[in-house]
Amino acid sequence: MAGIAAWLTPDRIAFVNELSDWKSAINKVGQPLLSEGAIKQSYIDAIISNKESIGPYFVLAPYIALPHARPEEGALSLGLSILMIKNGVNFDAEENDPVRILFMFSAPDSDSHIEMITDLAEVLSDEERMEQILTASNKDELCKLLIQ
Repeated sequence: MAGIAAWLTPDRIAFVNELSDWKSAINKVGQPLLSEGAIKQSYIDAIISNKESIGPYFVLAPYIALPHARPEEGALSLGLSILMIKNGVNFDAEENDPVRILFMFSAPDSDSHIEMITDLAEVLSDEERMEQILTASNKDELCKLLIQ
């Protein structure tokens, strides 16, 4: 189960019962990467601005979002953080709302994140594993599913 676990630590995984809106979710999922210096605040701001101008481009499937911006918008190094919102939050993503899990990634260039995205895709395409992740009831359960 190395895969995604290689990119995560417990500090990069958060679990909350609810958040007031999608902007709060973007800020919350970005906080670990911001604290570590993997991104600048401008990276989070760019995701919010992009969503406001072109819509929820990063909501890829029911319950799942992969918020990200361009490297030049504030990505300083490779990073991945995860936020689980038990009750979900709406992103105006029609049939994919409410979003319950966000995987924020950053990459300082256009190709260094390929391996990380490949590892993430393996998790996202595993229906059984995603069902377990989406039904986790606390951070400890989520960490066990993602980094063990």
